Amino acid sequence: MSTTYTIDSSTSRANPTPAPMKRLTVPAIQRRKVEGRTQEPLVMLTAYTVRMAQLLDPHCDMLLVGDSLGQVIYGLPSTLAVTLDMMCAHGAAVVRGSYHSVVLVDMPFGSYEASPETAFASASRVMAETGCAAIKLEGGQAMAPTIRFLTERGIPVMAHIGLTPQAVNVLGGYGARGRSQQEHEKILADAKAVADAGAFAMVLEGVVEPIGVAVTQSVDVPVIGIGASAQCDGQVLVAEDMLGLFERTPRFVKRFDDLAGRISAAVETYAGDVRSRVFPGPEQTYAPKD
Repeated sequence: MSTTYTIDSSTSRANPTPAPMKRLTVPAIQRRKVEGRTQEPLVMLTAYTVRMAQLLDPHCDMLLVGDSLGQVIYGLPSTLAVTLDMMCAHGAAVVRGSYHSVVLVDMPFGSYEASPETAFASASRVMAETGCAAIKLEGGQAMAPTIRFLTERGIPVMAHIGLTPQAVNVLGGYGARGRSQQEHEKILADAKAVADAGAFAMVLEGVVEPIGVAVTQSVDVPVIGIGASAQCDGQVLVAEDMLGLFERTPRFVKRFDDLAGRISAAVETYAGDVRSRVFPGPEQTYAPKD
């Protein structure tokens, strides 16, 4: 049995409790694609905290502790300033808050590119400190030797190709990739290279849809789309985007709720109750003992 954590409302502490089922594994995710097709698409969302992990976990196959936490949690302008310390802290929180999903942690910019040995030192620290099942790193053919080095040493790797946010300064922005034939061919070559190197799955981000279909059909490992195609083997979104917590909605995101609006309305009601002295009422205060 794996272990999850519940929040004790009297102490606000996370206490370990037996989980109702065994956690999914990396091989189980990889086996979902049979003869080039995934019958039931894989579901992945980002999570950065214990409570969000608890809410998302029953519905997901994978939870990604993405370096997008730089923008979502810390208000940074990009992912480039995210550190290993941040990823380890949030990764451990998500593992504590989940019992079902495979938890993956993003390798932040600068923690793996220099050499396979550097990548191993960083990835082994992440896995040891968080208890996650795998790491994710950006890059195609250039990172294939590193992916092979890691997987041969017991670290499962999810690759990330197409639009790679850590390379935003080289790419010149966050526009969709693959509009030229040359770029189309490069993305396909990247996909085959990382799959051949041992990546158990890959994220394919921000590409024109024909590439999403072509990549999915060209490799034997699951392809998780974000701004790619519904024909991918699964999908991932930043949870806060699909829940409507931000005003701006990227083109590839469907808003499944308007939590920002609902939170704002609830806080407005709270503020009114405080200012009118309606809150706290008798139900929220303590009477003296007889």
